Amino acid sequence: MRLNYEKQSQMKCYANICWFCLWLVLLVRFVLADSPAHYTGSGTRKMSERLQEIARQGDPMENRFRNAERADILRLRLPKATNAQERFEIQSSLCTELLNAGRSEECLVELERLEQVLKEGQVFDLNKQLLRVSQAIAWLRIGEQENCLTNHNVESCLLPIQGGGIHKAQRGSRGAMGILTNFLAEVPDDLTSRWLLNIAYMTTGEYPDKVPSRWLIPPPAFASDYDIKRFPDVSAGLGLDFDGLAGGVIMDDFDGDGYLDLVNSAWGALDQLRYRHNNRDGTFTERTKEAGLIGVFGGLNLIQADYNNDGHLDFFILRGAWSGAAGRVPDSLIRNNGNGTFDDVTEEAGLLAFHPSQTATWFDYNNDGWIDLYIGNESQGREIHRCQLFRNNGNGTFTECAAQAGVAVIAFVKGVTSGDYNNDGRPDLYVSSLAKPNMLFRNDGPRADPSNPHGWKFTEVARMAKVQEPMHSFPTWFWDYDNDGWLDIFVSGYNIDHVGDIAADYLGLPSGSERARLYRNNRNGTFSDVTQAAKLYKVLLTMGSNFGDLDNDGFPDMYLGTGNPDLVTIVPNRMFRNAEGRFFQDVTTSGGFGHLQKGHGIAFGDIDNDGDQDIYEDMGGAFTGDVYRNVFFENPGHGNHWISVKLEGRKSNRSAIGARIKITAITAQGERTVYKTVNSGGSFGASPLRQAVGLGQAKAIKSIEIYWPTSGTTQVFNNVEMDQFFSIREGGSEMARTELKTFKLSRGHGGHTHHHHHK
Repeated sequence: MRLNYEKQSQMKCYANICWFCLWLVLLVRFVLADSPAHYTGSGTRKMSERLQEIARQGDPMENRFRNAERADILRLRLPKATNAQERFEIQSSLCTELLNAGRSEECLVELERLEQVLKEGQVFDLNKQLLRVSQAIAWLRIGEQENCLTNHNVESCLLPIQGGGIHKAQRGSRGAMGILTNFLAEVPDDLTSRWLLNIAYMTTGEYPDKVPSRWLIPPPAFASDYDIKRFPDVSAGLGLDFDGLAGGVIMDDFDGDGYLDLVNSAWGALDQLRYRHNNRDGTFTERTKEAGLIGVFGGLNLIQADYNNDGHLDFFILRGAWSGAAGRVPDSLIRNNGNGTFDDVTEEAGLLAFHPSQTATWFDYNNDGWIDLYIGNESQGREIHRCQLFRNNGNGTFTECAAQAGVAVIAFVKGVTSGDYNNDGRPDLYVSSLAKPNMLFRNDGPRADPSNPHGWKFTEVARMAKVQEPMHSFPTWFWDYDNDGWLDIFVSGYNIDHVGDIAADYLGLPSGSERARLYRNNRNGTFSDVTQAAKLYKVLLTMGSNFGDLDNDGFPDMYLGTGNPDLVTIVPNRMFRNAEGRFFQDVTTSGGFGHLQKGHGIAFGDIDNDGDQDIYEDMGGAFTGDVYRNVFFENPGHGNHWISVKLEGRKSNRSAIGARIKITAITAQGERTVYKTVNSGGSFGASPLRQAVGLGQAKAIKSIEIYWPTSGTTQVFNNVEMDQFFSIREGGSEMARTELKTFKLSRGHGGHTHHHHHK
């Protein structure tokens, strides 16, 4: 009996221990589940599941960006071809999909087989140029994969390629050079092959000396108009050089500590959004998981605003662009909870819709103190997706009212921007689209309809205002480039026949490609096209882009990410310096900005709080294999004065979007005025809402005036100290100085770091 009692006691003890362990496990799970480190909101989970389900659906052959899947399907179809024409079509498509999927070696093998098919069908001569260019690109891609990605350094892919950018493994470049040289011997005027040949020679270190003289694009063609000083790429040292496809970026302060953080997206259906926190010491820490953002996928563009006026910065994700029927993917509104976590609140906010888009603008169109949202959707063929205007109801929800307001645009919209171009206190809209005239919507205020107190009227006036061109356009923005107090418009062209058109532009030769437009505000409701006088009438093929002040001279400059999905389109990103509002100088090569990879979301911001603006760019293409790592250009400084101002609306929207800043400075030549409007910049990439204003060689600030759109009031502050950070609250009597630590950015080794691109 005693033995049994001891056994029973032992068993009870074990049972108690087991129950305690189980209780402890459950407690730990409960604590972890409730902690910010493992938080995931119900809206985020629901949207993540929705996005994953959409990604699983559909036929890959109906989505031109599912390249690896399409290649595998075509390879299975090839043996089943019943005639020569079908075999040619499948073989040709297979080559394209393999190239776009990043399977360059396989592509070369299939291109050799395609050449045999063409010769057997006696149509080789008709397709020779396309075949040779494809072979050259496959070889150049091998060179890129073996060097710029595998052995990446800060000089990789910067035009003109030199120094560390010269390829160590040169079989790819040599293969391309052989093909292009032979083809040019037969067709010497082919500008596409000429352009690619010069690029190939750069990668071997033999440009310009060994490029055959008749095909040389001379070095002066790439020379800068002004020495802006080198902006080194320090992304590796900051841990920001991760690989990915095309995407968006926001540079702003998401946790309210005064230091600028980064949010990045990549447009692959299941590419994870990433949130990186500024550690205030020159490094960043990824907090995607801790922020509850795991499962937030995709997005070609991002824009930020405090939509619920709670003092915490939220953001919006645009999805589905370029994909037609396959682009019926919902956008997302991401709410900042103010405790380090975020929630997807799209559905509960009344924003859930299924339209392809990559562009939107936050603006308080009715000046009620709550920020509204306009989304530019893409309509093409039978796919009709009207643009949307969401009025903020002031309670966390929105109401769609585009048709009622007269802004339900049907077009292949690629850029939207907002600004008060006629200085009447109401923000207007500019809409940029492909293959249709651009549109300018003047905000005429409330409709005279007592039965509808929320009714509002916009009038389309682009033709009258003379701002309809270019017919094929992409990024756009309002800015006061000449500092006269009236907003001007920049809109970049987006159409070329082939990459040879870029070569033609560099060589001063004519082409039928679309060019950029700069419209100066005439202060009477119309604009003048000053593109040629401003030296911007160029073939730029711009995608992501933004503006900022490179040298703190008080005149906004701009960085243009370039390219298109086609892998043949190897063109440099372009930087232009504003020469005192008179014209623009190309400073691409002097600053080290001429990246040959696809350029997307761009943000200008003072990440290290040293008073000058640095630049972050999201890199990578649209096709599955066209990944590249993002870049971060550190501003070397130019010795000019500055001031940084963060505005906080009280009657006006909390983000102060649309508020106007006027700074009058005293200089050796007399008084000068600098103007800024609070926004995130261009239509593809988001700079901080905290406004950085360059003052050049000013001696002092005489006054700062802030115009608040909702209250219609103007605050004036006199004799403000330069080179400081300030915050201003609407209605407040004083400017509050913000003490922010300046630090050195970590340069790192500049070498390769493995990062994973999630599909």
